[in-house]
Amino acid sequence: MAQLEIMGANAKKAARFLMNAGSKKDDALRAIAKALRENSDKIINANDIDIQNGKNAGLTDSLLDRLRLSEDRIEGMADGVEQVASLKDPVGRVLDGSTLKNDLKIEKITVPMGVIGIIYEARPNVTSDAAALCLKAGSAVILRGGKEAINSNKAIVEVMRNAIEQEGFPADCVALVEDTSRQSATELMTLSDYLDVLIPRGGAGLIKSVVNNAKVPVIETGVGNCHVYIDDTADIDMAKNIVFNAKTSRPSVCNALETVLVHKNIAEKALPQIKAELDKKNVEIRGCDATKAILGDCVVTATDEDYANEFLDYILAVKVVDSIDDALDHIEKYSTGHSECIITSNYSNAEKFTACVDSAAVYVNASTRFTDGGEFGLGAEIGISTQKLHARGPMGLNELVSSKFIIKGNGQIR
Repeated sequence: MAQLEIMGANAKKAARFLMNAGSKKDDALRAIAKALRENSDKIINANDIDIQNGKNAGLTDSLLDRLRLSEDRIEGMADGVEQVASLKDPVGRVLDGSTLKNDLKIEKITVPMGVIGIIYEARPNVTSDAAALCLKAGSAVILRGGKEAINSNKAIVEVMRNAIEQEGFPADCVALVEDTSRQSATELMTLSDYLDVLIPRGGAGLIKSVVNNAKVPVIETGVGNCHVYIDDTADIDMAKNIVFNAKTSRPSVCNALETVLVHKNIAEKALPQIKAELDKKNVEIRGCDATKAILGDCVVTATDEDYANEFLDYILAVKVVDSIDDALDHIEKYSTGHSECIITSNYSNAEKFTACVDSAAVYVNASTRFTDGGEFGLGAEIGISTQKLHARGPMGLNELVSSKFIIKGNGQIR
């Protein structure tokens, strides 16, 4: 039996334990949080190796920021695990119930998925976040992070496995694929005898590879080519502040802004003010001919690839459009279905935008950076689902369970 198959079989056994763990799951999660704090030096030492390797490999500053751990970030990871422990158990909720004419009593209840696989890239905080959510949802998890964070991930998972084992849980409730080759990712995608669902978190290439090659059911998440459309009735100060926040507060995340569309009637007045704000963070602008005519030679000529790209960096694509319909056409062509925003004072245009944009989160006069389970008041999340089946938008605990019917009788036959 191959190594991943052994890992899968062990995870299946651990999942059976978790099905009946009840409130003990919270004890295990609190133990994980405590262990993360107590072992922060060990985790940071491992992360330092990943950071140095990343610098040697030429990773951008934004990617290094995603990779970097500190005392504060580890404290944030521990706090996140404790927050998950404090949430209501998503398992065992009665969704529906009835009594039939033959006196059969039927209940539809929530149940664990079983074994969840997660493939992700250079964000080691995902390791603890994902494990905590899966444990609370009663499922074992097999994690496969990127090579950039392998030392950090190994340290974090070792800490978590030791912590839950001391609480009487099988260590294999949480497992890490330490082989970061493409082959291990491909093997995980085909582990259909053991995995119940596979969730990819990362860039467009990773998501596409998993969706195209997996034999395991996939929940598609994460790629965020997010747009802001500035309508001709927009408040320019509001537009300037929203664009600056959505692009620069943390450009390396999936809810960061990547493209601004500006109505032609407001472009000459709005774009210089927006650029002046973006200059505070040295944001590179890639724009259309109309954008260049307004802002000058500092603008790089935008290509179709730029409008389709999730930069995850201090780079912004800009296009001047003739109407809201042109903006809608552009978004339909290039959007990844994550988050889009209209800035407007026109109620009809706001209603048209929210009705016609087919994305998981659609905003009126607010930053796309709010697309997050915690910000939505849903608690921690495993990612932002950009598909339409099973879950869409922030995926919290309630999206990490399935359901089954429990039927109770007293001898009925059909």
